[in-house]
Amino acid sequence: MAAASTQPQQNECSAAYDRLAELKAFDETKAGVKGLVDAGVTQIPRIFHVDRASPVSPDDPNFSFPIIDLEGADRDPAKRKQIVEKIRDASANWGFFQVVNHGIPETVLEEMKAGVHRFYEQDVELKKQFYTRDNKRKIVHNSNFDLFSGAFTNWRDTTLYRMAPDPPAPQELPACCREILKEYSEGVLKLGELLFQLLSEALGLRSSHLKELNCTKGLQVLCHYYPACPQPELTLGACKHEDNDFITVLLQDHIGGLQVLHRNQWVDVPPLPAALVVNLGDLLQASFSNSNYAIFLVSCDFVCSELE
Repeated sequence: MAAASTQPQQNECSAAYDRLAELKAFDETKAGVKGLVDAGVTQIPRIFHVDRASPVSPDDPNFSFPIIDLEGADRDPAKRKQIVEKIRDASANWGFFQVVNHGIPETVLEEMKAGVHRFYEQDVELKKQFYTRDNKRKIVHNSNFDLFSGAFTNWRDTTLYRMAPDPPAPQELPACCREILKEYSEGVLKLGELLFQLLSEALGLRSSHLKELNCTKGLQVLCHYYPACPQPELTLGACKHEDNDFITVLLQDHIGGLQVLHRNQWVDVPPLPAALVVNLGDLLQASFSNSNYAIFLVSCDFVCSELE
């Protein structure tokens, strides 16, 4: 499926190329990008080719991605005030920040990443039972939710779990990551309540304001998987996008790859052990910040927890 080496041949291939047919053929395998890798592909299908004409700027040493220590936020008024100020500044200037000492044990974070690996590395027939294009289901596993509508196809498989307010029954969750999904979700919901309190205060509102608007009730856990790509120069794991939620709590692996667009430069978000990345989504910035917190990101994460 790679383009031919001469210009006439390329034009001929372009004229004959049927993107929709290739998308359908890929989707019908129900094996995702991981299936391509397992099949031993050496040239990626054309549906994954992305125009990378715009270069990614190297990390500028003058940009220091915000890291906020939440230790004491729930019991020390003086520390809480300092934390709120840091969140206000990071939200207004970045739309992103990393949090440490957030209350979720590092063992839980590591086991969550391991559970994601176990799911994607199990036999394809076990994964196919969760494969669907019905986005209303409580568990949705596929490659690219917008496969047939997006401008590009990302080199990524994703599984979505709707963990609140009406989660799947325990027996409906994959056995390989069932317990850690429940434990991780409980931790993220608790952290989410604290973050919404702090964000409310950072906006000059009562600490309960966002909770009273039901911002803390919904939780979707998205588990992304980026298999090794034989031609990484031709594609991306995630194209430039914004998150259409209130906040995203993102757990990176040690490899990294997450970048945010800050002052017209792409800035790396360095992986930090036991840290979580917080992204203010469209709903929060549109409703409560008068668009001051808008930002784009390119994500190479494993676990993306969206609180809505």
